[in-house]
Amino acid sequence: MVQRITIAAEQCSGRTLTLTADQAHYLVNVLRLQAGDRFIAQDGTGTQWVAALKTTYKSGLSNPLEKLPQANILETIQHDVTTAPLRLIAAPTKGNSFDQVIRQATELGVTHIHPVITERTVLKPSSNRLLRWQRIAAEASEQSERITTPQIFEPVPFIQHLSHLSLDRDPTEIRYICGARTNNIHLLAAVQSQISSENLPGINLAIGPEGGWTSREISDAICSGYQEVSLGSVILRAVTASITALSLVTAARNLLI
Repeated sequence: MVQRITIAAEQCSGRTLTLTADQAHYLVNVLRLQAGDRFIAQDGTGTQWVAALKTTYKSGLSNPLEKLPQANILETIQHDVTTAPLRLIAAPTKGNSFDQVIRQATELGVTHIHPVITERTVLKPSSNRLLRWQRIAAEASEQSERITTPQIFEPVPFIQHLSHLSLDRDPTEIRYICGARTNNIHLLAAVQSQISSENLPGINLAIGPEGGWTSREISDAICSGYQEVSLGSVILRAVTASITALSLVTAARNLLI
């Protein structure tokens, strides 16, 4: 298996790729690649490059940047990544447990992650937390051999997210807000009734925080075009609910593609 790393556009100069310190450590010290060994670099939006390690760490150099390995770009691979969006709108959970949501949502093919602050959200993420989530998503894409990396947005209040959604509304998009122990239609049944091989629309999944949505938040979401659905008769942890909902939607869509 050829190893993958996710790069930024500014790392490419002509046919030369300059690696970051973390990428250099991973390729040279962890994977033990030598000069001439190949790996895949990808930008997370559908372009990949086959590259061969050009240099390894040099000793005795005064500039630390000069110690970073470079690679020769051998081939460019362009992929068609046109697909209907799968958006996760979720309240960050306590501690580092939202890291698991980011990682597994990436593995399940989510295209956009919108962290939202709800009335019952406990965690108030910092900008450093967003950078951490972006790094986790890139690593999960590499590990699962995804060509693209989901876009992760700055956390905003849920009502603000709904307001932006109303302005940018795609009429073909389907929106679900998942409630706990409701008498509403199950998410899987709703998805199966609304999509087909000829109709694969974008899907938004809204998952609440520990403690669940408030009745006002559900009403506001419904006014913004969301349909309230159920994930079953048991109470799921917020982390479990996100992964369950994404798994159901991904399975339903994959059976039709």
